[in-house]
Amino acid sequence: MKRMLILAASVAIAATAHADVKLPAILNEGMVLQRSAPLKFWGWADEGEQVSVEFLGQKKTTTAKNGKWEVTLKGTRTAGGPFPLSISGKNRIEFKDILVGEVWVCSGQSNMELTLKTSFQSEGDIAKSANPTVRLFMVKNTRSDSPKQDVEVQLPWSAAAPESVPGFSAVGYYFGRMLSEKLGVPIGLISSDWGGTPAEAWTPEEKLASTASLKSVLENYPVARARYDEQRKKWETDSTQARLEGKTPPAAPRAPWRYAELYNAMIAPITNYGIRGAIWYQGEANASRAMQYRELFPAMIEAWRSVWDKKDMPFYLVQLAPYQASGSQKTEYAELREAQLLATQKLKNVGMAVITDVGEEKDIHPKKKQPVGERLALQARRDVYREKNLVAQGPTFKKASFEGEKAVVSFEHTGGGLLASPTDSLGGSVENGKVVGFALAGADGVFYPATAVIEGGDKVVVTSAQVPAPKAVRYGFINFPVTNLWNKEGLPAGPFRSDMPK
Repeated sequence: MKRMLILAASVAIAATAHADVKLPAILNEGMVLQRSAPLKFWGWADEGEQVSVEFLGQKKTTTAKNGKWEVTLKGTRTAGGPFPLSISGKNRIEFKDILVGEVWVCSGQSNMELTLKTSFQSEGDIAKSANPTVRLFMVKNTRSDSPKQDVEVQLPWSAAAPESVPGFSAVGYYFGRMLSEKLGVPIGLISSDWGGTPAEAWTPEEKLASTASLKSVLENYPVARARYDEQRKKWETDSTQARLEGKTPPAAPRAPWRYAELYNAMIAPITNYGIRGAIWYQGEANASRAMQYRELFPAMIEAWRSVWDKKDMPFYLVQLAPYQASGSQKTEYAELREAQLLATQKLKNVGMAVITDVGEEKDIHPKKKQPVGERLALQARRDVYREKNLVAQGPTFKKASFEGEKAVVSFEHTGGGLLASPTDSLGGSVENGKVVGFALAGADGVFYPATAVIEGGDKVVVTSAQVPAPKAVRYGFINFPVTNLWNKEGLPAGPFRSDMPK
């Protein structure tokens, strides 16, 4: 009898638990909801259960179908809080600390993932980080072969404070801090990033399959996986033998990243959550496939915009920092930077932060993250928040003309005018007025270092005694460029080549 009573009690408890309305991890106390956008709430409940949502004077009820429910309330221009929120079905969930403001996703690979505590001279910023209107949410690194219903959480919604910010994305934090200071509204930052990851892992499978030039991504994975499985078997055998002989086992092979697996686990489950836009720092893992990245990266952006149902959603990226890669004078990183630039020209509302001044030749993870986050924020301040008279980017190549022995390069986004910094990006002294980082080539296609001087406020004249009849000009177009061309607002010019292949 006693056993039957225990069993009955267990069934009752299970039934009650199943009856509870449940929410995804991102809908929780302390969250920031996107202002001036539909407010979506969703989750799970019993079939046919009535679920009501009450927020800012609105109340809406829906019926759960197939175990799921979703309610959309009208957006509000009101920013601030904290506001109460209640969601009720057979149970009632109440929150008291909900803010309304601006929400951004921070994604990419290790340079977005790099934490504030490991970035350059961040101790003071951490100590002064307390701000109850800046909220942080971190998605845990997880993979999935199909879209998941919910994310795993590394850090639940938390106010910025010395206890919460050290392990958060440094780029994301500095981006959000500047927006908070300039806008005066709550800022929500969602960190969803993973070091060493290629862009295809963040792209939905359907987008890859429907893009003719990217189908090879799907086709190549089984081959790479089979190769890895063979390498793994050999490694296991070799490791066992090494241990028997008292030797150090060889390094384990690295499994290939599967297309879409990070999108499925770390992006798809939050696409109902309202956001303003995304910031992105990635590309190192695709540097050997720059021509493919020209198609892949815009496809990923378009896919994200589609799943969030936000046409032309603001998307701001970081151009890869200078790094030696396979060799400082080689160009695979330069070609990837070029592909990133092309995305800003191909798609609307895609901006780019140039960081030629913060690279480290032998460290793929440059530690100076404050200028990176703040340059991303400049783009958002100008383009999203319509801050007037704001110069938000550095000089950008417009065109080159060749006149006898010289090349004349014209730039856009020169702000108050072009400036040759007295120090180059390595901190070395530069002769007054000269610009370093330019190279010229003649009809033979061989490039030589060139002399360059600023002419007027938006042009640079480039010459080289070794190239009497130049046909092509480049600036900073190597893996680790040393440059010094800026605008007077303190933003560096981006690398380019006039001989870019189509």
